[in-house]
Amino acid sequence: MSAKFDIVVYGATGYTGQLVAEYLAAHYVVDGAPTWAMAGRSRDKLVSVRDAIGAPRETPLIVADAADPASLQAMVDQAKLVVTTVGPYQLHGSDLLAACVASGTDYMDLCGEPIWLKQMIDKHEAAAKASGARIMFSCGFDSVPFELGAFFVQEEARRVFGAPASRVKGRVRDLSWKFSGGTSASARVTFEAVAQDLSLVSILKDPFAFTPGFEGPKQPRGNKPVFEEDLQSWSAPFAMATLNTRNVHRSNMLMGFPYGRDFVYDEMVLTGAGDEGQANAKLVMAANGEKTGPKALKPGEGPSKEERDNGRYDLLYVAIAPDGRQVRAAVKGDLDPGYASTAKMVSECAICLLRDATDVPAGLWTPGAAMQHKLIRRLRDNAGLKFEAET
Repeated sequence: MSAKFDIVVYGATGYTGQLVAEYLAAHYVVDGAPTWAMAGRSRDKLVSVRDAIGAPRETPLIVADAADPASLQAMVDQAKLVVTTVGPYQLHGSDLLAACVASGTDYMDLCGEPIWLKQMIDKHEAAAKASGARIMFSCGFDSVPFELGAFFVQEEARRVFGAPASRVKGRVRDLSWKFSGGTSASARVTFEAVAQDLSLVSILKDPFAFTPGFEGPKQPRGNKPVFEEDLQSWSAPFAMATLNTRNVHRSNMLMGFPYGRDFVYDEMVLTGAGDEGQANAKLVMAANGEKTGPKALKPGEGPSKEERDNGRYDLLYVAIAPDGRQVRAAVKGDLDPGYASTAKMVSECAICLLRDATDVPAGLWTPGAAMQHKLIRRLRDNAGLKFEAET
């Protein structure tokens, strides 16, 4: 099948989809750039977004609706790769994913919903391998910097220790961002699904939910503040750890267990030393609950351009050898992680797969496991991310 477009951005009229389209319009409209189209439910809205972001007037527009499988199929048939920002995916994503798997069309999303991901992995793994589709979930701040942070610090561990570390800590040192309404909606839908079917709790509790057939060692729970001697800091639970840690374990499995089968990994937020650090850790726990509460933003709402431009993140990775020696690395981003940086990440993931990592075989992947150094290089060169060893 020869597709009309390299990339179709589905959800281009939504908050995050518009940022993805804007990034592509700013960086990928020259001769030889991948061909791309904007897709969404309303042609009028697509036209107004196209004009608002300064995309060329000839930018192709595709009308497609999650509630109309035929329109999704027609869109999928025109694409080499569909990037979808239309969440919550458990409400709006299943038919599109099924269409991509059936058609052998590559797919990327920004999904941060563990239950849906587990269900989709179980349902589509074999079919994607058969059809030729390369499916990649969680291609934004969920969970690219975390997955690649673990990969990068393990490369350092190999260089310094001569072997990968069976224990890695992911620690958030700095994070300036605002949840969008879409992110809050995804979390709420997950809670509602669990309330209706308590058997789903086991997925949220299982660190190896995304590694069918493999169960590793006991993992830290990361559900309450602790003081970490080696870091001389208090740390608090991290709202995204439930998803990221599972993606990191899946990444390890997909690459053939380069971190070992006894790999232990967790994520926390560093809040500082002493009484102040302890108090900050408690504040972080309280703030986690508010992100999905009644005061949360509505879908389609998100941080202002100024807030996006002033955002940033700094993630510390600590690989610990059996004798206690450590190597450390950092992953840093120059913009608001959830939206501005995410839009660049998913766009560069798409271009990396189509241009640099054409040999990635069919199946359900994490982007880090599939594209490894090629993706790190592209994110460093184009997306404002830094990957640095620290002494």
